[in-house]
Amino acid sequence: MLVVVGGHSRNIGKTSVVAGIIRKFRDRRWTAVKITQYGHGVCSSRNEACGCEAEPEHPFALTEEYEPSAADSGRFLAAGAARSFWLRAPAGELARAADTLRKILNATENTIVESNSVLELVRPDLFLMLLDFSCQDFKPSSLRFLDRADAFLVIDRGINAPLWADVARGLWDGKPQFLVKPPRYLTRAVAEFVNSKLSSRVA
Repeated sequence: MLVVVGGHSRNIGKTSVVAGIIRKFRDRRWTAVKITQYGHGVCSSRNEACGCEAEPEHPFALTEEYEPSAADSGRFLAAGAARSFWLRAPAGELARAADTLRKILNATENTIVESNSVLELVRPDLFLMLLDFSCQDFKPSSLRFLDRADAFLVIDRGINAPLWADVARGLWDGKPQFLVKPPRYLTRAVAEFVNSKLSSRVA
């Protein structure tokens, strides 16, 4: 089973959604993967330099987390993941890590990935996208894969229309939507939806 969690912008709760799914369905013994793309010395997930770049002679970097921590990959272990990895690649060059990523996917029965761009390489069994109508930023990678989402988790900000420009409503309005309110991203409705997908995959 491959689950992918993405979002239209940075820092809107994707890691919390992944951790929530792991915690709720920890009997699945998840392998979790966080993917970060960087460029020009700036980490694309934090919008500031963070030292996540691979060495110049390497096309990407992969590290495994072994202890729960405040880092995103450490949070996955704290939630109950069996293994947790952090994969970093230059922006637009995730394909360099394709073989390594497939080895991780083939070595585990259930994998959950925090990323949008991983959809360039894989077709997940379930793709959830987190939306925040109050956030105007919309990453190009998110827009490219918006129509592939199976459902949207919409952060409850008390507004019912997004502030985005140039994003066709039809790309997301016809799919299942679940209102979530931080810090509780995995509501009963979301859990039931995820469970239905997990169950149908097993069947």
